[in-house]
Amino acid sequence: MTLMQCTYRDHIITADVLEHEGSPMPWAGGCQITTPEGRATRRLPLPLGYALMAELEQAQHASIAHGKWLVDQCLDHGKPLFPQAA
Repeated sequence: MTLMQCTYRDHIITADVLEHEGSPMPWAGGCQITTPEGRATRRLPLPLGYALMAELEQAQHASIAHGKWLVDQCLDHGKPLFPQAA
């Protein structure tokens, strides 16, 4: 499997796609985001209704797009990328 990643607004977004063999929709999209300071998120899955796809490349592209949206939400709207400590 090829690794797909991009740099967006100084954040590195890496597609983190999981394979579920034997399923008609075997690719589960998700991403990992690394901040400019080097801090990396856990795997951030796509929303449930959009997470499973039939083709690897489709899942990778959707995962990158989701990561860009998450970075925009963080930088433009103050939504945290990392869970807050309890």
